[in-house]
Amino acid sequence: MILAVAIAVAATAAALLIARQAHRPQPPPAFGVVPAFALTERSGREIRRADLDGGPWIADFIFTRCTGMCPALSSRMAELRRRVADTGLPARFVSFSVDPAHDTPAVLRDYARRVGADGDDWLFLTGPRDALYDLIGGGFRLSVSERAPDAVAVEGGELIAHSDRFVLVDGVGQIRGYYHGLEPTMPEAVIRDLRALADDR
Repeated sequence: MILAVAIAVAATAAALLIARQAHRPQPPPAFGVVPAFALTERSGREIRRADLDGGPWIADFIFTRCTGMCPALSSRMAELRRRVADTGLPARFVSFSVDPAHDTPAVLRDYARRVGADGDDWLFLTGPRDALYDLIGGGFRLSVSERAPDAVAVEGGELIAHSDRFVLVDGVGQIRGYYHGLEPTMPEAVIRDLRALADDR
């Protein structure tokens, strides 16, 4: 009798474990590794990719002179930051300037203040133009290009064309997700993948 009860309990526990694993979200695939970099944060300190290892982070790409989608992207990043904090999931947020000649650390400090980026969990990075463009194009695999002022005057738009994607990077530097920053469901998608990464640890 005792043996039968023990077997039944073990079988129930195994069934519950299998059911939990079946409903557990699968971690997102890896799309490559963000290469090493050394850039300057708005505080003036150097930030390397290795400084971000150990936990997930979300990147976006902006410039402070942008009058188009960049203010909206920063607003979405601020919203995502609040919502991730509400879940208790660990994450950092990193905004890369695509206009480093203009976006000095002082300019980025002012921009960060305007978008409510208080604290050390949201970084704003600038640096040499070629290093940034190589990182964005070759590392993150996203588009970025400068436009001629004459073309902007005739056609309109911004001086720099760049992606609206947010990028999720895990604790070892692997890219684990791309999300359109202005999509209404973006925060839910990022949080879902952050949960899956946390469960997979």
